[in-house]
Order: sequence, then C-alpha cells, then structure tokens
Amino acid sequence: MALTTTDFHFPEQRSVYHGKVRDVYDINDDLMVMVATDRISAFDVILPKGIPFKGQVLNQIAAKFLDDTADIVPNWKLATPDPMVTVGLKCEGFRVEMIIRGYLTGSAWREYKNGARMLCGVPLPEGMKENQKFPVPIITPTTKAEAGHDENISREEIIAQGIVSKDDYEQMEQYTRALFQRGTEIAAKRGLILVDTKYEFGKRNGKVYLIDEIHTPDSSRYFYAEGYEEKFAKGEPQRQLSKEFVRQWLIDRGFMGQAGQQMPEMTDEFVGSVTDRYIELYEHIVGEAFVKDETPDLAARIEKNVMNYLNHRIS
Repeated sequence: MALTTTDFHFPEQRSVYHGKVRDVYDINDDLMVMVATDRISAFDVILPKGIPFKGQVLNQIAAKFLDDTADIVPNWKLATPDPMVTVGLKCEGFRVEMIIRGYLTGSAWREYKNGARMLCGVPLPEGMKENQKFPVPIITPTTKAEAGHDENISREEIIAQGIVSKDDYEQMEQYTRALFQRGTEIAAKRGLILVDTKYEFGKRNGKVYLIDEIHTPDSSRYFYAEGYEEKFAKGEPQRQLSKEFVRQWLIDRGFMGQAGQQMPEMTDEFVGSVTDRYIELYEHIVGEAFVKDETPDLAARIEKNVMNYLNHRIS
C-alpha cells in the first residue's frame, strides 16, 4: 500500500509539478498543495518501488518542524488537511539549496577522502576523519537542477552570477544557521545528532520564506548520540537515521545512478525495512508513537480531505 503517483484536479488548479518525491499542485497562483508521495529517490534517481507510510512520515515531521521554527523564519505552511499533504503559500523558489553540515560525512567525506580540501568555496581542515565534527558548521550550497544532479556551487559564484542577490543570500545564510542550531537542540533532547541537512527558500511579496520540507530523513542525516564518540574513536560506522542506508544498499549492489548501471531488485523485505527505518526516525525525533493511517484508497482520502479544505477556504 504505497502511493507513487497522483493525478488530482482541484478547484482553481493551474498546474501540477511532479518532483522526485512530492507532487505540487498550484491553486490559482496563490496556494500550493504539496502531496508527499511514497516515492523514494537516491542519487537523483527515483527507485522502482514506493515505501509504505514514507509520505506520511515525511509530511508529519516537516509540518511539526515548520511549526517549531516559525519564530525563526516565516514559512509557507498554512495547514495539513491530510496526513500526506501540506497546503501553503506559493512562493518563488530560489534556484539554490542551502546545505549545512555539522560533520564530515556522506558525499563531503567521499570528496575529502579523494583529496578535496575545498568544498563549495569553503576550505576544509587537514587531517579530518570520517564523521568528525567541524569546528563550526559549514554551508555548502548546490544549484537546484530541473533534472539530473544538483551541482555544488560557492557563495561567491551564486552572488556573482546573480542566481540570488547578495542581500537575499545573506538572509538565507542567517536563517540556515539559526534553523540548524534549533534542529540540533531539538535532536539532542531526543538522543540524536543532527549531522547535516538542507533548506529551501522562496520569496513572496518581497519577503524570504522557508519552503518545502525541513529536518526529515530525506533532507537530513541523524546519528545516535549514544556511542558516537566510541565509534568515531574506533573508526567504525555510526548508527544513523537517514536515507544514507538506502544509498549504501545501492552502492553495495553496484548502483550509484551512473549511466549503464543496473538498478538492483528491491525485495519486499528491503522495502519493509525502509518503512521501519522511517517510522523509527519519526518516533525518535518527534518523541511520540507513529500512528499509521491505513486507509486502503490513499488517493481518494487525499482528494476528499484537500477538497474539503479548499472549498472551505475559497468559500
């Protein structure tokens, strides 16, 4: 029971954008209905099977953190009329993603291990080890690609190329650091370390808003705080809650999204294990039990709930 495609027709709908994970419906150029599907992507490739309850997990975590950080930065969220849907203000998205890293891991570690000592214009100290904490979190933005892979870019290039104005970029940097600090504090209360994450911003009526998701396992990486120091000292892999285990599963089977590589078969057992990991993260970071909404016809439920919200709002 996984929702991997949607084809809704809402009142005053102007268009729909099907992203890697979310389907976004434009309502009268004013509102966005964002459906978190059960699709899963890795290496910028959508995997062939959906993950049951993943959309619900992502949507509910993002909604909670948007509420918990609304005092730091205005955000797009207005309501969550369905477990898999957020409705919010339409903003003009900036063409960069703000990635902030507190630890050297993932793709940054892979580059560092291969000799890179500069990442997105940020110098990296010599002698660092995998999963080591940076003295100060670093911001490593990427350009937001319409298709294919996002590309690393420096702060200086973003401003010089006019992708984002200097004032807007500095505002996004300030918000990014404050959001990461808040996320780090919330994670610590739950026995977790917020390792790295990405934020997306947009503009509406001249004002910068936080848009899309925040602090979910699709946009963030978490380590368990317990055992971190011991595992780091021994050079052992950290216990983590993120999508990295899916990437690692693919890497172990010879797939990294490159041309000519064969997508490995996703067994029911593997799909179930991914669902379990997403629910585990939800319960750790939110601090309460995850309640599965097991409606058989997810599309019908979503359509009904969103229509009720929109009809009420429009009337």
